[in-house]
Amino acid sequence: MAKSAKHSKKPEIGDLRDWLKATKALGELQIVKGADWNLEIGGISQINYRRRPNKAQLFDEIKGYPRGYRLLTASMGSTRRMAMTFRLPSGLSDQGLVKELRGKPLKWETESVKFPPHVVKSGAILEEVYRGADVNILKFPTPIWHEKDGGRYIGTGCAVITRDPDSDWVNSGAYRVMVLDEKRVTVNIESGKHGRLHLEKWWAREGRCPIAICLGMDPLLFAMAGLEIPTGIGEYNYAGAIMGRPVDVVRGPATGLPIPAGAEIVLEGWLYPDKQHKEGPYGEWTGYYSGGQRTAPLMEVETLLHRHDPILLGAPPGKPPCDYSYMRTVLKSSMIHDALVKAGVAEIRGVWAHECGGGRMLIVVSLKQRFCGHSRQAAAIAAQCQAASYMNRYVIVVDEDIDPTNLEEVMWAVCTRTDPATDIEVMKKTWGSKVDPMRREPGPTFNSRALIDACRPFDWINEFPAVAEASPEFVRKLLDKWGHLFAE
Repeated sequence: MAKSAKHSKKPEIGDLRDWLKATKALGELQIVKGADWNLEIGGISQINYRRRPNKAQLFDEIKGYPRGYRLLTASMGSTRRMAMTFRLPSGLSDQGLVKELRGKPLKWETESVKFPPHVVKSGAILEEVYRGADVNILKFPTPIWHEKDGGRYIGTGCAVITRDPDSDWVNSGAYRVMVLDEKRVTVNIESGKHGRLHLEKWWAREGRCPIAICLGMDPLLFAMAGLEIPTGIGEYNYAGAIMGRPVDVVRGPATGLPIPAGAEIVLEGWLYPDKQHKEGPYGEWTGYYSGGQRTAPLMEVETLLHRHDPILLGAPPGKPPCDYSYMRTVLKSSMIHDALVKAGVAEIRGVWAHECGGGRMLIVVSLKQRFCGHSRQAAAIAAQCQAASYMNRYVIVVDEDIDPTNLEEVMWAVCTRTDPATDIEVMKKTWGSKVDPMRREPGPTFNSRALIDACRPFDWINEFPAVAEASPEFVRKLLDKWGHLFAE
């Protein structure tokens, strides 16, 4: 009994190194030695992402770099690693993980006010501190991830930390960071992102914006940086609500910004409106080099902090499945589900933001219809709620008998329960992106999105033909009797 209780106890995770120990205990950590930072790490990682399930890969003895200067990819590419990272019960299936997450985003949002970050005097991130002439970003094994990338991207699994100059709101965003040389990087923050709002307010007020770039940390903090957390709520607070305790932070020596005390690598400095540099192209989460080459704010690194034998967290985007597409799919699905419930939409049975759309561009909602217009209400809210409004392209609403995670079932419903002339509506001038492969330069970043009502017509739902398949009850009886025929 005691042995069982000990075995079921969740590991205590305080930083990336604790996370790695827990992942190793799961049997899901693969050590890769001797890979080249120039394309090999990116290529090996891509092959790994497409294995289901895959393992987290920790690269060491990277060509041209000392042993111990490591890089991690595929941190949350499995159900078990996702559950562990979000401090959820182990042993969940894909569907079990989604079910476990339902209601959690609303709970975390509500409780986030109770968990402001806890400022401590010192932390492991301060083991090595370099300033001015001693700064050398090239000491880290930053990959060229894709063959046509315009440079080495050190900031992929990162968290760019900014503060609102008018309040205590601290934001953390996963904005890509490209290395220019030993002391300079570019930081690409798109319009509409919280970090961009902070940036522009600082520029208008003081002519520069302080930022800190965290390049290795507990993957939970990276997940927070990559999600659309409601405006005004800090990612540290949200992570604290998930962990059930505040995130320990130290004040950055240069900027005073709160940085994770157990982080691996942090760059500090300022962004100026008149200091820009060419950036890109870069293989994006849409699966294309769709952003082209443009300019982005340039940061001259004031302070470089890192732990002994630092670990860089890599999460390069690319054609799905990519490093973080599974994580985004699961979390977006639960956040959109909660947004629908919060908006008062009744009888939601499931939501799935499909990985083939990068967890953004294809959203399926399953519900039990209760009134005329119910499915259209759900589609419109799902398309424009904060968790889904960026770069969404298709929202499909299906009846409760359709599994929203199963694209074959979903498309069967589209093929058999829709009239294209009456069941597809198009929203225009919605929130798009510069990385949209359908956008032509120098056009605006608007996109449109289709709302597809793939539910049985409510006004004659009782007359709609019955589905030609065995009932679930009869299937269960058959499996009880004949299940041996299907056992592997």
